Amino acid sequence: MATAPTGDDIFDEFLTERGHETESVGWQDDYNKKQCPECGGLHETSATECSVCGWRP
Repeated sequence: MATAPTGDDIFDEFLTERGHETESVGWQDDYNKKQCPECGGLHETSATECSVCGWRP
């Protein structure tokens, strides 16, 4: 049984079909901390959500 793609999957597929590159966004490493790609907030390596803007990978 096939599963329906999520909204993000459909959007990525749309862009890819038209020659655009898509990539997954995740935490950035900054020395011994994680850095949020949205706001630049620094967090401990165990963080799962940005405490500044609420972003989640």
